[in-house]
Amino acid sequence: MDRLIQYLRSHQWARRGLSVLSVALLAGAVGLLGYPLYTNFYQGRVQDRLSDEIASPELAEKYRQRRVEVGESLTRIRIPKLGVDTIVVEGTTASALRAGAGHYPTTALPCEDGNVGIAGHRTTYGKPFANLDRLKPGDTIILETPIGSCTYEVSKQPFIVAPTNLDVVANTPTTRELTLTTCHPKHSARQRLIVKANFVSGEPGTA
Repeated sequence: MDRLIQYLRSHQWARRGLSVLSVALLAGAVGLLGYPLYTNFYQGRVQDRLSDEIASPELAEKYRQRRVEVGESLTRIRIPKLGVDTIVVEGTTASALRAGAGHYPTTALPCEDGNVGIAGHRTTYGKPFANLDRLKPGDTIILETPIGSCTYEVSKQPFIVAPTNLDVVANTPTTRELTLTTCHPKHSARQRLIVKANFVSGEPGTA
């Protein structure tokens, strides 16, 4: 330690380098801690806007005409066991998912025949799907659209697939199910955690 101190005293460039390194490490630590807080704050403001939007007559009409655009409110997802209550937007682009959760456009609309696919963040942007791994068969998931609502029931234990496995969100008109997807493990996009649920009750247009 004494040699290091002496070296730093006699080499000004080393002292400057150490100072720069310290500042960089501090900035990195602040960024790691601050980024999730920023995204959660951002998502909260987006959700406030989407909550107003989903209740508007204009959106209800667009929904009936199947003209909901990417980034617009599509459905509210409630998962009582996890305390989840989030507006899901149309689309799964990076910008759309800043709302917290988005609907795969190639899948069925909520409550309708087919496979309804919804992706959601697990550690940022409100992290609505943070605890999907806690769901068990029999747990309920409710979707509330601008024109109706329905309930699904988890049909199997959550499972893991590769991110390239798109079969889980393939739209199969002969079924009536809901598929939730999120990154796994937390803070990584290496795999996908999947939840499957079967339609229980409700209709697309009962509002």
